[in-house]
Amino acid sequence: MERRDKYNYYLDIAETVLERGTCLRRNYGSIIVKNDEIISTGYTGAPRGRKNCSDMGSCRREKLNVPRGTQYELCRSVHSEANAIISASRRDMIGADLYLVGKDAKTGEYVQNANSCIMCKRLIINSGIQKVVIRDTRDKYRVINTDSWVEEDDSLQNEFGY
Repeated sequence: MERRDKYNYYLDIAETVLERGTCLRRNYGSIIVKNDEIISTGYTGAPRGRKNCSDMGSCRREKLNVPRGTQYELCRSVHSEANAIISASRRDMIGADLYLVGKDAKTGEYVQNANSCIMCKRLIINSGIQKVVIRDTRDKYRVINTDSWVEEDDSLQNEFGY
């Protein structure tokens, strides 16, 4: 019997976490791991005490035809990465890894070119997480060093002058 590699093992767990998601467009699951210990988990859903889009039966961004990757302020949900970070101590996240899996809510297929939004990238950088592993297909994934996001954010700031 061939043993599942560790990256896919943790991605499988993140994929199970996303099943709690309540978004009608795309659901993500995140887990934060340090020293082979799961520190926290998070999925896409409305803030505590607010109705989820799945409960309301509609998505504001979908109704307005908002393209993927834009105008997240219109979304009711807190992203899975943010929920995982909120549930962990920064002390535990320094040097940790975040595993991220996204699926289309209607088709159940993996989100193509999944990545964290710019706000989640900033939260991940600030939390001290060193690497993000993102599932592309059942057995394929990308590993991103968060230092590259710092450089990316700096270049965006220079480009737009802020």
